[in-house]
Amino acid sequence: MKSKFCFALSALTAVAALSSASAYAQSQGSWLVRGGFMQLAPQVTSGVLSAPSLAGVQTSVSNSTQFAGGITYMVSDNLAMDLPLALPFQHDLYGAGSITGVGKIGDTQVIPATLMLQYRFGAAGAVFRPYLGLGATYAKFDGEHSTALLSGLTGGTPGNPTRLSIQSKLAATLQVGASYKIDERWFIDGAITKTPLKTRNTLSTGQTLDITLNPIGISLGIGRLF
Repeated sequence: MKSKFCFALSALTAVAALSSASAYAQSQGSWLVRGGFMQLAPQVTSGVLSAPSLAGVQTSVSNSTQFAGGITYMVSDNLAMDLPLALPFQHDLYGAGSITGVGKIGDTQVIPATLMLQYRFGAAGAVFRPYLGLGATYAKFDGEHSTALLSGLTGGTPGNPTRLSIQSKLAATLQVGASYKIDERWFIDGAITKTPLKTRNTLSTGQTLDITLNPIGISLGIGRLF
């Protein structure tokens, strides 16, 4: 009788241990929350500012690094929905083409609202889990500013400076990444994304400049499993 009781107790302990381990795996129904940093690096191909303007006026765009993270829900042991989160990215615009070297001509904030569907390789409790993602990003441009330099190049005046607006756009996003399990609850997550994105800059003078941004995003953070 005593041996049967010990066997049953051992079996229950093993089941409890397995249940506890699965609860802390990237398995169906679990939530993953992460925080860290992300850099957006536009891969710029600039068009030419429309007439009337100096010939060959183009623009380049700076990189931007910001606090970032995200929330992931495991739909199954391998499929996940991921919502990246970040503070607005600040990008500076500089003269390029025929006005290379003139300096900063404007700046803008970008809020990339993204939703990803991921496929995570390997077992739910694996230490290393690479993943691929496909989703959509709505790039919201906000708070655009132009400099006195841009006004001077486009016929603006101190009393009526040239204003800049950038068209917000929807685009697909591709992702490759991986997570590394530190312990049963904590993990490190890193990913690279690319978003084929084209937009249009419009000036209050009526001139336009089409630009291909195609930003590459590089993120690294620490996460916790719930």
